Amino acid sequence: MLFIDASREYQSGKNQNTLLDQHLDKIVRAYQKREKIDKYAYPADIAEIEENDFNLNIPRYVDTFEEEEEIDIDAVQEEIDQLEEDLAAVRGEMGKLLKSIRR
Repeated sequence: MLFIDASREYQSGKNQNTLLDQHLDKIVRAYQKREKIDKYAYPADIAEIEENDFNLNIPRYVDTFEEEEEIDIDAVQEEIDQLEEDLAAVRGEMGKLLKSIRR
């Protein structure tokens, strides 16, 4: 049995989503090849399905998990510090402008 996770293969629409020809072509190619395609298709044999208690949920066979990019905390802190400095400078300029308007 071939499991295909084509849940990301569509064009978003206002009232409903649409499968475009390119999406259908990708699905058909995967079906015809009947081979593992990382994060998209997985051919499972009956023994594997039986091991999974005959659970046919696609995520059990097709892993679509995406690793999150590691965050550089030091770089983020530097960016926050710079933004706070910029904000302080803008507030200082704004204060000067408001004083000049009040006079």
